Amino acid sequence: MSSPRIGVATTIGVWVVLAAAPALLNEWRMSQLAQLVSYGIFAMSLSFVWGQTGLLCFGQAIFFGIGAYVMAMLTKGMLHGWPSGTGFGLLAASLVPGAVALAAGPLMFRGRGLSGAYFAIVTLAAAVIVERAASHWDWIGGFNGLLDVPPLRIAFGGRQVDLLDTVPVYYTLLAAAALVYAVLLSLERSPRGTVLRAIRDNETRTSYFGVDVARYKTLSFAVSGCVAGFSGALFATQFGFVSPALIGVPLSTEVLIWTALGGREVLLAAFLGALLVRSVESVLSGALGNYWLLALGALFVLTVVLFPAGLFGRVLALPLPKRMRQG
Repeated sequence: MSSPRIGVATTIGVWVVLAAAPALLNEWRMSQLAQLVSYGIFAMSLSFVWGQTGLLCFGQAIFFGIGAYVMAMLTKGMLHGWPSGTGFGLLAASLVPGAVALAAGPLMFRGRGLSGAYFAIVTLAAAVIVERAASHWDWIGGFNGLLDVPPLRIAFGGRQVDLLDTVPVYYTLLAAAALVYAVLLSLERSPRGTVLRAIRDNETRTSYFGVDVARYKTLSFAVSGCVAGFSGALFATQFGFVSPALIGVPLSTEVLIWTALGGREVLLAAFLGALLVRSVESVLSGALGNYWLLALGALFVLTVVLFPAGLFGRVLALPLPKRMRQG
């Protein structure tokens, strides 16, 4: 069996196992897994902009946090005159971060543009500034954030019903993850996705062919922002709170680790990286106490050295689109 076929079979197998999880895990484990799925969607957002376009974003949590705050404010009725339903909240929480990224793109990529370490440093500084601003903005709760964010709600029998049971919540989150995966995968495998990978591999050469590199980078950045905001909104409905910690450097660094360990160039690998690392974190913190961060750091270094494509990157790699195959 060839490697591409292995990738297809493994990908299908992962989704089948995730769908069958309620039959394999107890209720407490299922609630934990449901929470981790929102982190997995967040990791896919970084995989798209980093693994496909080559933009190492140290401020990815900015979009995650904006989505979480927008969802919280809308569903809590803090924005008078705006709909407060779950559906509108998810839509707004996706579009607002995407609009922020769309507006920031030309500022960073036009002209000589930012790339490599310079882009990473600028996004890192932006995360610090936004976190500090959120901590001092009383309207959104300041340092304490916003509490009592309503859970997901669905329309049933002409009224809104809170989605509280573990299994329905899990399947809702899993369906959202599958939808995000399908959309991002279709973009990756489209002609635009081919251009994004060309920019990642050699930006200068790609620009010589007349490609508007800044435009494509901005597009990738905006799509990534939308997905990160969507995951932040799902996080807010699950945990019931948002705080400045969701928008700053620590979470931006964590998602980098999840994505790198799983495999930054493969969406599903990054998704599994988030699930794995978040699960390992709880185990390590219980077993090693204050030293668990050192163990996680050592695991990260070993993985990067021994598995440059990530733990799952090779086994989940899908075959190239037909137009890119030789022969």
